[in-house]
Amino acid sequence: MKIYLLTKNPFKLKAARAIFDDFNIELESLNTEYPELQSDSSLEIARFTALQAARDTNKSVIREDHSFFVNYLGIPGPYMSYVDKRLSPDKLMEILKGVKDRGAYFEISSVYADPSGKTIEHTFKVEAEIAEKVVVKNAGWDGVISIVGEKHVLAEGGQEKRYGLFGQGYKKIAETLIGDK
Repeated sequence: MKIYLLTKNPFKLKAARAIFDDFNIELESLNTEYPELQSDSSLEIARFTALQAARDTNKSVIREDHSFFVNYLGIPGPYMSYVDKRLSPDKLMEILKGVKDRGAYFEISSVYADPSGKTIEHTFKVEAEIAEKVVVKNAGWDGVISIVGEKHVLAEGGQEKRYGLFGQGYKKIAETLIGDK
C-alpha cells in the first residue's frame, strides 16, 4: 500500500515515515501546492485539502494541520503561521508578563482521503507551555514553547523523540487502514 503525505515540512515527513514504516505502508511526499482553507478548525483545513488532493491526483493522500493555542489568549489556533510572522517572541513575552497561566496546546488533525472521497480523521492535543523568557533567540515561537514534561523548548532539539507524540494521528490512520484489510 502506498499513500502520499501532502507536506513540504521535513519534520512531518520524517515523523510520518517513522510511524508508517512500522505498518509496512509506503509513504511518499506529495509536493503539490494547495491553497489553505481559512477556518478556525484544523480538522476542516486538513479534510478540505486531503479530499481535494486525492481527487486531483487520484491517489490516497494524508494532510495534517497543526494549530497552537495559548490558553490566556485563546489564539492563534490555525492562524499560527500568520501570527508567528507578526508577533515576535519578545512581544509575546510582553503580552504574557505577569500572567500565571502559561499553558498552551497543539491541536493536530490528520486526515487520510482516497480518490473515492473516503476519509479517516483523527484530532488530538499535545499539552505545552510558554516559557517566562525567550530561551532560544531567532527561533520564532519555538524558542519559547515547550511540551509539558520536557525541560527544553522546541528549538533546543529532540524532534526524533517527539515523533510518536506528534505522530498519533498517523498511527490511528495506519491502524485503521491495516484493520480495513
